[in-house]
Amino acid sequence: MRKILFIGILLLSSQLIFSQQDTMQIDSTKNMEQSYFLGLRTTIYKVGDINKAKEWYTKAFGSEPYFDQPFYVGFNIGGYELGLQTEEKPTTDKSESVVTYWGVTEIQKVYDRLIGLGATEYEKPQNVGGEIITAAIKDPWGNIIGLIYNPEFKVK
Repeated sequence: MRKILFIGILLLSSQLIFSQQDTMQIDSTKNMEQSYFLGLRTTIYKVGDINKAKEWYTKAFGSEPYFDQPFYVGFNIGGYELGLQTEEKPTTDKSESVVTYWGVTEIQKVYDRLIGLGATEYEKPQNVGGEIITAAIKDPWGNIIGLIYNPEFKVK
């Protein structure tokens, strides 16, 4: 009887040790992944005329570029980079597979302002749940610019 009890305790102990090791491996993997990824940094819009785009984006976002070269223009928008790159073959027929949403405080006001600057309507402001409102426009080069009002999300 003691042998059976001893073997049972041994088995139970080994299961606990292995499950703790698995948990530790999972936790260390999570921490490692989190340490490699710092969050979003840059959204790049491809444009046919980088000088006209630089003027438009300066007005649209109310910010001067911090980096300005013939091949790339970079803006610091609330700690995130908005980049402009020249296209080899300019087109306004852009992919719609990824949309970057820029946080705003007054979505309708910003949406109307961008339309007034020459953007075209893509998605009118709409409530998508709770207090979250999204909208999207296309810049004069066909890039989709998403707008989001989300009081639930806080930048760390």
